[in-house]
Amino acid sequence: MSTTPDSPEAQSYTYETSPTPRWIIAVFVVLFLLVGFLLYSGHSARTRLESDLTAANKRADLLTAQMDQTNGRLADLKGQLDVTSQKLGLTQEELARARGLAQSIRKDQKESDEKLLAQIGHVKQESEARIGQVSTELGGAKTDIKATREDLEATKSKLERTIGDLGVQSGLVARNREDLEELKRRGERNYFEFDLRKSKTPSRVGPVQLTLQKTDAKKYRYTMTVYADDKAIEKKDKTVNEPVQFFVQGSRVPFEVVVFKVEKDRATGYLATPKQ
Repeated sequence: MSTTPDSPEAQSYTYETSPTPRWIIAVFVVLFLLVGFLLYSGHSARTRLESDLTAANKRADLLTAQMDQTNGRLADLKGQLDVTSQKLGLTQEELARARGLAQSIRKDQKESDEKLLAQIGHVKQESEARIGQVSTELGGAKTDIKATREDLEATKSKLERTIGDLGVQSGLVARNREDLEELKRRGERNYFEFDLRKSKTPSRVGPVQLTLQKTDAKKYRYTMTVYADDKAIEKKDKTVNEPVQFFVQGSRVPFEVVVFKVEKDRATGYLATPKQ
């Protein structure tokens, strides 16, 4: 026996709003945890490198002080040598040899000082380069996170919820086959694609049957009959991307038909059913 949407039997069904998917909240939580981890890692690495650089500077200052002390001792030794030479009456040849030895010692000390300063400069350059690398990597991670967040926002803006023809909030609505593949990937509901031709014979689509009665390609409208639970439900003058809703026995969540393309005597779309 056929019933219409205005009959008491159709009005007796209870409507429920589909819950908001939890994966979006989970993605944002993971995203924020990832940002916190990257910021903490970058800060720790930078602090450690700055500590190493400070320690290297302290060692350089200590070596410089020691070098000054050594040079002072050499000067004292030279003075003592001159005084001792005078007291002992050393010959000019011996004195010249002693002075040459002192000059050789000063030359060796100078070369050693230059090598040490060069090593200190190299350590500073490596530390600064490592700090710069950590800063660059942290900046790149921030850029990747921003891009991921923008992609997520773009996907959310494409897949929207709306109110169906029965006044019940629908699930996410696909406006083309690409969006439909994204819905299938999420797996929130069961999805059955169809490509209907105008006919008097119903076509099986998932657990129901559909008949396309007429189309208006210029106005993006169509009329369809849904056969479910031994009932024929006419959905008249519906528009593209509009969730066309109906209830079946045993389900408190409505089934939804969405047509995203209308041509002459042809309609393409999908049927969405709750997972039970």
